[in-house]
Amino acid sequence: MPTLEPITTTTPWVRFTVSDDDMRLEDPAVLARMAEQLFLIRHFEEVVLQLKGESLLHGPAHASIGQEGGAVGCMSALTTGDKINGTHRMHHQFLAKVVNSATPAGYDPRAAEPSFDMREMVRRTLAEIMGLTPGFCGGRGGSMHLRCPEAGVLGSNAIVGGNPPHAVGYAFADKILKTGNISVTFFGDGALQMGTSAEALNLAALYDAPVIFFVENNLYAVSTHVREQTREPRLSSRGPALGVPSIEVDGMDPFAVRKATQWAAERIRRERGPVLIEAQTYRFYHQQGPAPGSAFGYRPKAEEEEWRRRDPVRAFPARLADIGVLTGEQAAMLSARARRIVEDAANTMTEPEPGSNRRRVIPALWPSTAEVEDGIRGDLSELASARVRELEDVPASELKEMKFIEVMGEAMARNMARDERVYLLGEDVHRMRGGTAGATRGVVDRFPERLVATPICENGFTGMALGMAMNGLRPVVEIMYPDFCLVAADQLFNQLAKVRHMFGGGFPMPVVVRSRVSAGAGYGSQHSMDASGLFSLWPGWRIVAPSNPYDYIGLLNAAVRCDDPVLVVEHNDLFQTIGPVPAEDWDYIVPLGKARIARPGGACTVLTYLSMVPVSVAAAGETGIDAEVIDLRSLDPLGLDWETVGASIRKTNRVVIVEQTARGTGHGARIAQEVQERFFDWLDAPVLRVSGTNSAPVVSKPLEAAALAGPAEVRAALVKMVADCGHLRGAAE
Repeated sequence: MPTLEPITTTTPWVRFTVSDDDMRLEDPAVLARMAEQLFLIRHFEEVVLQLKGESLLHGPAHASIGQEGGAVGCMSALTTGDKINGTHRMHHQFLAKVVNSATPAGYDPRAAEPSFDMREMVRRTLAEIMGLTPGFCGGRGGSMHLRCPEAGVLGSNAIVGGNPPHAVGYAFADKILKTGNISVTFFGDGALQMGTSAEALNLAALYDAPVIFFVENNLYAVSTHVREQTREPRLSSRGPALGVPSIEVDGMDPFAVRKATQWAAERIRRERGPVLIEAQTYRFYHQQGPAPGSAFGYRPKAEEEEWRRRDPVRAFPARLADIGVLTGEQAAMLSARARRIVEDAANTMTEPEPGSNRRRVIPALWPSTAEVEDGIRGDLSELASARVRELEDVPASELKEMKFIEVMGEAMARNMARDERVYLLGEDVHRMRGGTAGATRGVVDRFPERLVATPICENGFTGMALGMAMNGLRPVVEIMYPDFCLVAADQLFNQLAKVRHMFGGGFPMPVVVRSRVSAGAGYGSQHSMDASGLFSLWPGWRIVAPSNPYDYIGLLNAAVRCDDPVLVVEHNDLFQTIGPVPAEDWDYIVPLGKARIARPGGACTVLTYLSMVPVSVAAAGETGIDAEVIDLRSLDPLGLDWETVGASIRKTNRVVIVEQTARGTGHGARIAQEVQERFFDWLDAPVLRVSGTNSAPVVSKPLEAAALAGPAEVRAALVKMVADCGHLRGAAE
């Protein structure tokens, strides 16, 4: 008979409790401040719901009423330098963190008034939630996207489960920079069921990141009970499975949460790595708005009443009274004062509506609509001091020939030597003499400590890179195949592409994503994509597509220095090609947004990129057509070099757009439309597109070739373009 032996773990998994005796050992002023913050957050949320009811707040109001205890307790144990992020329901954590950052040392609310700076934090938080210019993000973030980096809040997130990887990135950066700070990521029972949360937990444990995963288990993901979400409702159990110490604590008890957070922080600083805290709590209202869950039929009233008897705003002051820290009169004073602070904040942003007994937002506080696109990306001023050098500027005596693939690893290594903040993340980047594509060859030997070999979790490590960039590092992410970008779509497009704009701009987001196109290599439908067309849908991304070794060096140098997210597209067809590069001096950039004339001509303009640049040049020579071939180099919609393109179109009056990739996911349709809009009066013929078919490449060699555009298609297009105009202009001339 087989024997069954219980498996145990050495990873702590504990229930954390405190007593009144523990509270008596605490500084009374700390306890009084916690009580004041409970009142402040409760009244703040009540005013937010009131403003929503008066239609003075645009968008949802995810109130945290009932969950204040966990926020106040946790924030009381953090320093201003410690980082936090949260979800769409983050008013309570945000308000406690920013008010703490403005609280004078030794402040005791029983004997002193809140300072102007503390009150201002309340006012600016309310302004942000109302979408007004005094807010921390100028009103762009609203209720769900709150950010105040000077207080340690690097941003809340409206995508469920989107924020935990960012906190791992903050913590990883703090570990590298040796700041001594920790990070805390707040999310709920619903988010814990998502793969992103598991990926973030695993990454934090793997890299000993000083981060607390704070799970607010309020039992319901909107209306779905936790027992309907998982067979194991003890959510703290997720930690030990990944080697993460885990704590279960009463989230309605702010002091218990404070001590649990202190225990977690001390363990992190002593033994490294993350800790998970499950705070068992309850939101008194529905997902948003002022109605209880029972009004929607998914929560029993008896359950709601039971939890309300544990309301931290009533229970905690009562306990402080029992131990002699706060009298009933003092508690009433703190509550009334907190209410006045919040109402005063609301009054500074509202006024009577003329001819009505209603209030309205003071019109001058609305953001200007002229600023609607400000902050999508930066102005590239960070590249102003970089030396621009094109290949034609380099004397032949200073050049040597190198393979494209050899240039890739060396260029990356030189960037890492230049800037110690540059880290490279990705799957298998540390093995096989330069990763699966050989693109990190040389980096492995010179900077092994800055090569972060990740598990297979594109969404997790891409989100981690975002957090690293927010906290002082400059990560380069290698996504092995472009198709895998879809696995990381949330972090690439909902997060990296939008984060600067939605938080008001004015801060860097220096993330480079490198991805190789392997079309034509027989890898089939799920490994052969060129994903750059997807990236172009989000204008926060810059996209560069080098077609030769010299441009690869200059574009990568520019990308790594750039404060915007940049996609560097690398094409497998080019890896074994050889071209001239400087023998020594690689410290130059090719400007972002600058095209290159690969072949001058007058018969038609060919707009192309990557491996189709040499194909198009060859096709022009083979057909005898005097085509002008433009290597676009930058493909993002806001970075296309329309000056160079326009000058060519005015000369040739005809345009052919050449892409290898599938017709639906390429750039051609967008470029053709914009050519028509910008240069219609200069066109003597319709824009002609060369692209792959509507199918993805498959493994079968002839079908793969048929799915992609190649030399024959380019030659046919050139002939058709000039033939349709009545003559083979280039051949005749």
